[in-house]
Amino acid sequence: MTLWLRDARWIDPATHAIRAGHLAVDAGEAVEPGARSGGTPAGVRARPPGSVRFVDTIPSDAETYDCAGRLVTRAFANAHHHVYSALARGMPAPPRTPTSFVEILQLVWWRLDKALDEPMIRASARAVAVDALRCGCTFVIDHHASPNAASGSLHALAEEFDALGVGHLLCYELSDRDGPERLTAALDETDAYLRTHPGLVGLHASFTVSDALLERAAELAVRHATGVHVHVAEAASDEEHCRRVHDTTVVERFARAGLLDSPRTLLVHGLHLDDDERARIAASPAWVVQNPESNRHNAVGLFDPRGLGERILLGTDGMHSDMLASARAAYLDGQQTGGCSPDAIVRRLRRVHEYLAQGGFAGDGADDLVVLDDPSPTPITQANWSAHVLYGLAARHVHAVIRGGRLVVERGEVLGVDTERILAQAREQAARLWRRLA
Repeated sequence: MTLWLRDARWIDPATHAIRAGHLAVDAGEAVEPGARSGGTPAGVRARPPGSVRFVDTIPSDAETYDCAGRLVTRAFANAHHHVYSALARGMPAPPRTPTSFVEILQLVWWRLDKALDEPMIRASARAVAVDALRCGCTFVIDHHASPNAASGSLHALAEEFDALGVGHLLCYELSDRDGPERLTAALDETDAYLRTHPGLVGLHASFTVSDALLERAAELAVRHATGVHVHVAEAASDEEHCRRVHDTTVVERFARAGLLDSPRTLLVHGLHLDDDERARIAASPAWVVQNPESNRHNAVGLFDPRGLGERILLGTDGMHSDMLASARAAYLDGQQTGGCSPDAIVRRLRRVHEYLAQGGFAGDGADDLVVLDDPSPTPITQANWSAHVLYGLAARHVHAVIRGGRLVVERGEVLGVDTERILAQAREQAARLWRRLA
């Protein structure tokens, strides 16, 4: 299938070169999740997923979308989300005001995740999918937790994302914090899901993960030929706990377990790392995910990329699904930690495509595009595109989105979807959730 884009201003996502003309968007071959073979994760593509090419003319009977001179570039992807937090906006206040990061987890997020059930999980996924598409984001890497509804939870998320056309790479947040029975259910869900879907092995953080669980998670990742998605040194207390209980640093503990050996591993946050840990990460094939707004919200510190190498991605940590907002926040934070250029942050925004391609994960292709209506008061050039991304672009400029070579968003509205019904259902489930938290 080919979608033809008339009168587009194409911005190459890698070089930022700008060229005007007509584009042919050739959709890639759809890949259904299947059993693993040859040591690769389920759902790996056998060939590149789709392409974009310039054409001189458009066939008279072709499916055409008129870009009317608007900017067209590759769609965005979120390297770390928490879809389960979608119904938290405006939720009841915790029983008392948290005074530390651990208390934020105990009094807010761990109370919320234990209250979730399948209808809430599905409503959260639908709401996030709509929000992501409206923001030009067509792929979400998610870190899920629902201790009292673990069974089937990843499958439910995948079904809802698939129904709305959002690519995904999911995991369940394994942790000892909720006891052996809930942990067993979470391990079973992870194993069952990875048998039929591409995904990762999720872990919460070192301070809630025993040595026995760490060993089981590492074994699961090896068995399913995938990586681990884990919170690392988000707060200083995580490092302090590791040194006190395990007599080592968080990164060294994970490295000894083999978690840093996979190019599919995601180390999330990484705010309180010493020089040795940074060097250990830089020398590994693992990737780091920065979540600037969440870091500020939890008052845990600012991300410092120095010494970590170039394999750094951007996420939202459940705050929202707007990757342009995350990029701007990362840039502003960078001015407080030694400075960074707009180009460096835009490369960080785009490296998620490299991570997914190198990992062999399906669902993020060259046929996923965003059409931007940006009436900039200044010229947009190859040299200054990164500055326009950080100082000018916002989700309100997303005019259309193409997913898998098919138009899925036009003028900010998700096509073929009853968005009002989805949001009404989300509000119903939010009310149920909030009653449980009151």
